Amino acid sequence: MKNLSKWNREEIMNMEQRYRAQFINSLPGYKSAFLVGTQDTLDQTNLAIISSITHLGSHPPLMSMIMRPNSVPRHTIENLKATGFFTFNAVSVDRVEDAHQTSARYERNQSEFSECNFTPEWEEGIVAPFVKESPLQIGLKLKQIIPLEINGCDLVIGEVILVKAPQEIIQSDGAINISDLDIASVTGLDRYHRSEELTRLTYAKPDKNPLEMTEK
Repeated sequence: MKNLSKWNREEIMNMEQRYRAQFINSLPGYKSAFLVGTQDTLDQTNLAIISSITHLGSHPPLMSMIMRPNSVPRHTIENLKATGFFTFNAVSVDRVEDAHQTSARYERNQSEFSECNFTPEWEEGIVAPFVKESPLQIGLKLKQIIPLEINGCDLVIGEVILVKAPQEIIQSDGAINISDLDIASVTGLDRYHRSEELTRLTYAKPDKNPLEMTEK
């Protein structure tokens, strides 16, 4: 193992702002890259790339994301507050550049769908657009927004009400073989990766070492 350097809190806080943002955002390692689809009450669509998505539980099926402070207009959170719906759409590795471009600060009357070469798709009862080009699409209904006093961000929680994915990637126990989708992950703010599965292991028990599963 290489020798490890150290940075204490004072040194971290004294980093130049953009340098510190890259440094801290890189610490969690590989994160899923998703496009969040929303629309406002005037049917103006919006698309934004997010890497802070997590699952919060399966009963009910909940997922969350972190939205940055509203120091500038945040069309995504404004839209989902207004309509109560949003979508998560995985990013294919061949669409990374277009997906990254959605992070540009477009005006409200400019849709990232048209500006970044994506196609909106709609499902009955969900007032938010899906991304047709995405191999994994998740429709969510807004359940709760929790303001985080510590940094001004918002924790947005939605209930999964629709999932669209190829049937062949769903395994017999319900696990989704994500690696078969060839979707991108991201580290930091701008470094994208192609994911590769290492192995799949059996349920861990104190008195038994895990085994590699035959169905991966």
